Amino acid sequence: MNSLAIEVEIPKVENVIVTDETLSVELSDGRTISVPLAWYPRLLNATEKEKKNWRLIGRGVGIHWEDIDEDISVKALLLGRASGESQQSLKKWLGKRKKNK
Repeated sequence: MNSLAIEVEIPKVENVIVTDETLSVELSDGRTISVPLAWYPRLLNATEKEKKNWRLIGRGVGIHWEDIDEDISVKALLLGRASGESQQSLKKWLGKRKKNK
């Protein structure tokens, strides 16, 4: 049996918009992907300033938020994957944030 391998080019991030409820990512192919912010608890708990402090990684195939140590790839968004962070890890991160305030 032969299988056909199809290479799919992942579009690049053009812009990122984070609201109180959604993460919207504008892509180089014209699409905009919007997902619930609840999928990414660190972003959900971030300040407005932290939400706006993002940069592209991997030549635009991902997004990084330095202040909250969050990375999200275009591939994960296209596949509908939410954060894979464990509840224990998130709880520890939230605890550190409270101490630093």
